[in-house]
Amino acid sequence: MTTTAQPAAAATPATALEASPARALGEFIRAHRERLTPQAVGLPPGPRRRTPGLRREEVAQMCGVSPTWYTWIEQGRPVSASADALARIAVALRLSRAERAYLFELAGERDPAEPTPASNDAPAALIATVGLLDAPAYVLDRQWNALAWNAQAAELFVGWLDGPPDAARERNLLRFTFCEPAARQLIVDWETRARRLVAEFRADSIRHLSDGPTRALIDALSAASDEFVQFWASQDVGEREGGSRAFDHPRYGRVVYDQITLRPAHREDLLLVVLVRA
Repeated sequence: MTTTAQPAAAATPATALEASPARALGEFIRAHRERLTPQAVGLPPGPRRRTPGLRREEVAQMCGVSPTWYTWIEQGRPVSASADALARIAVALRLSRAERAYLFELAGERDPAEPTPASNDAPAALIATVGLLDAPAYVLDRQWNALAWNAQAAELFVGWLDGPPDAARERNLLRFTFCEPAARQLIVDWETRARRLVAEFRADSIRHLSDGPTRALIDALSAASDEFVQFWASQDVGEREGGSRAFDHPRYGRVVYDQITLRPAHREDLLLVVLVRA
């Protein structure tokens, strides 16, 4: 005997604070299913529909999953949803890049289509852009290793980006900040900035916190710096924000910049940082 899941009774949508992760995921998927017309996915209109958009059974068929499982997902039941199944739902519902990213965030899964960059994976156009800027600029990967920087950045960041190219030399911003004595002399109000940097990295790395390179970096910093251990244990979280950045440069004395941080389109795993003289 085949059992078919019955649609849940209409309910008032929960607010973002009230909804469980599973319910928030279900409401998001349902809303996008109801916005999608049969014509948009190449299906005939068919008989009169009682609800807007596609039927659950139609989406389930497009995704290659059972209607019962798909119904339970929309109802917010605590069922397992693999990254592969979520990817098929994203394709079936014609989600945009931002909507797809939000879907995976709600599900707590990593998008299999998300790039896994190598250490030299910065796009050529982005590297060229850094070289054209008439201000200190650099590109960070997901572990905050510098992939590219210009001459102005090399001149400013003594002990981090200066010196001749050397493949064996690590150019990690966190290691420089916590492990290089030059950083404490260069960065004005080092403790405040270092604490903020850790909070920003926690927020920036949440989606790949269990990745080997990220985990190895955190372990190494914890072994090398008591301050990093203290700041990381505080559980502070902050966005990578702009604002004033002051440095005591060994050659130019006190210099102040306004920092701008950007994420290149289609490469949210990278950060482009530009420092404009204040």
